[in-house]
Amino acid sequence: MVKPCWRTFVEGDGACRGGDASVKVNGLLSYKDLGQHVYGDFSLAVIQANSILEDQSQLESGPLDSSNSVPHGTFIGVYDGHGGPQASRFVKDNLFHNLKAFASEHQEMSANVIKKAFSATEEDFLSLVKKQWLNKPQMASAGSCCLVGVLCDGLLYIANAGDSRVVLGRAERDSKEVTAIQLSTEHNASIESVRNELLSLHPNDPQIVVMKHKVWRVKGIIQVSRSIGDAYLKRAEFNREPLQSKFRLPEPFAKPILSAEPSILVHKLQPEDQFLIFASDGLWEQLSNQEAIEIVKNHPRNGVARRLVKAALQEAAKRREMRYSDLKKINRGVRRHFHDDITVIVVFLDPNMMNKSSLRGSPFSIRGS
Repeated sequence: MVKPCWRTFVEGDGACRGGDASVKVNGLLSYKDLGQHVYGDFSLAVIQANSILEDQSQLESGPLDSSNSVPHGTFIGVYDGHGGPQASRFVKDNLFHNLKAFASEHQEMSANVIKKAFSATEEDFLSLVKKQWLNKPQMASAGSCCLVGVLCDGLLYIANAGDSRVVLGRAERDSKEVTAIQLSTEHNASIESVRNELLSLHPNDPQIVVMKHKVWRVKGIIQVSRSIGDAYLKRAEFNREPLQSKFRLPEPFAKPILSAEPSILVHKLQPEDQFLIFASDGLWEQLSNQEAIEIVKNHPRNGVARRLVKAALQEAAKRREMRYSDLKKINRGVRRHFHDDITVIVVFLDPNMMNKSSLRGSPFSIRGS
């Protein structure tokens, strides 16, 4: 798993293909059962449901800035695309590079550095949308939720825009129990506080959140209030032809409807912090935080991300009153009627390593696409 340079192990349009022979593909499932990062082990799995995989992901381990002035660490990204894969692919290809550039400029890792990386990635994508507006207007309706974790110098930084989620498994000191602690703040209109935030930001727009088909949606269209991309809901210049009419709003807007600013949490890692589960919304639609934590706790590390995906699919089949074996036979595209794309990255934390600020090691890069 460990190779020199920031080598990309996993590339491709449909699944994890090529590159490292230890990355396996089985139909719509791609997975890396066990690998190593600076602070311990990790396990990764992706299952495709859409006709084109909209989930993208990456795990980078090594120097977190270009000048090598920031201690080595681990970067985890889960990008849940919607309206197509263009935005999530763009984030995968650019966000980490922007983070390294700002970390070098400030000679530190910080919440401010991460916010700047999100903002730069957003501006770069919106510039690309404008550049290709006449030839590819559909890019204006592509967006991506963006969940990032950075492990560096004994600290964990969590940044989230959208409704992907990271859950910490923490061991209880006086028992063998492992408690699930959600670290990410979500931005889905189904959450009352998110609706209230939107109403306060747009006091003159009573239609800013609308219940449609029994689901709360921003402007009756999209479920999340924060994302990278979705240019048609951020800049009025894209709310017109040649964008498809189903995306165009009937009235003009003066201020962006959605935001790309992430919610950020900084957590000092503790010896009781055992592992982190980063996953797109497709997993959390099927499993609760504690259910996911129990699966990781009670099974070997090797292949545990794949086990989480299987548990989610079994639950999706159960809800539709069908057998898991029959669900597995359904092809991509049609599969989306039963569950979403699902990305899971389980990151284990070695207490003997995570507080060593001067860690150095051979860098590597793994990307799920």
